[in-house]
Amino acid sequence: MPKTWTAFTKLTAKDRAEALGEAMEALEPEPMGVGVFEIEDGNGMWEVGGYFTQAPDDVELALLVAAFQAQPFVVSEVPDTDWVDKVRRELTPVEAGRFFVYGSHDADKVPQGAEPLLIEAAMAFGTGHHGTTLGCLRALDRLAVDGFRGRRVADIGCGTAVLAMAAARIWPDTVIASDIDEVAVEVAEVNVAANGLGDRVVCLEAIGFGHARIAEAAPFDLIFANILMQPLIDLAPDMATHLAPSGYAILSGILTRQAGEVIAAYARNGINLLRQDEIGDWVTLTLQKNPSDAPGI
Repeated sequence: MPKTWTAFTKLTAKDRAEALGEAMEALEPEPMGVGVFEIEDGNGMWEVGGYFTQAPDDVELALLVAAFQAQPFVVSEVPDTDWVDKVRRELTPVEAGRFFVYGSHDADKVPQGAEPLLIEAAMAFGTGHHGTTLGCLRALDRLAVDGFRGRRVADIGCGTAVLAMAAARIWPDTVIASDIDEVAVEVAEVNVAANGLGDRVVCLEAIGFGHARIAEAAPFDLIFANILMQPLIDLAPDMATHLAPSGYAILSGILTRQAGEVIAAYARNGINLLRQDEIGDWVTLTLQKNPSDAPGI
């Protein structure tokens, strides 16, 4: 396998981070990919990184540091690794209540009576190993155990669509799975087909609730949103519009110290906290919309 190098730096301010990312694309040797990410620790820092098939030029990196007031780049040579094989070895099956999330290499381990959710190892985001996805699956299982039945369900920011598929496994009605990213939607469609749920889960590319199919299917009696704190806060008014009276929202992608802000934003929109669960540094919130004079689901 060819050698790979990474070069990462940190700096404040989104605009400078994005400008630095653009400048990195003009480097020689040219990076095969550049990423700009906000660091979710509340310090307002951004990380900018590039991946190279040749060692990046130290002088050019130093000039970028000076030009954009960034921290010195950390350059590393990435060892040759078959990443898919590594993921297959290290991502063991996950059990969350009745749900069993696994890769095809562990198909012989599915317990009798479990609800199986096949996620291929090469599509590792949203496998259930992260505390956010695991928390959402547990929250879904708990609602079902308590007697809730989802008839209109949406998974906003679906990633691999594991949450949408979990709902489709236990309830017969169609579930909508949407994501802002075209590649994520393609991944979701592959997973849905692999699980034999192509007639039950509709995958859409959409920003939040911005799709005609979502508007037609609303109001929902259960909405998942496993994204990040600020997008969740921004989504609260639309969540209230698309959630049925007494409907549930399961939210994650939230650090423990961020939970209060999200809870408050949703309370202002008539969606109140029922339960807060923590796995490591991550929180899953189960909330319920206030009932109204409108008929429930």
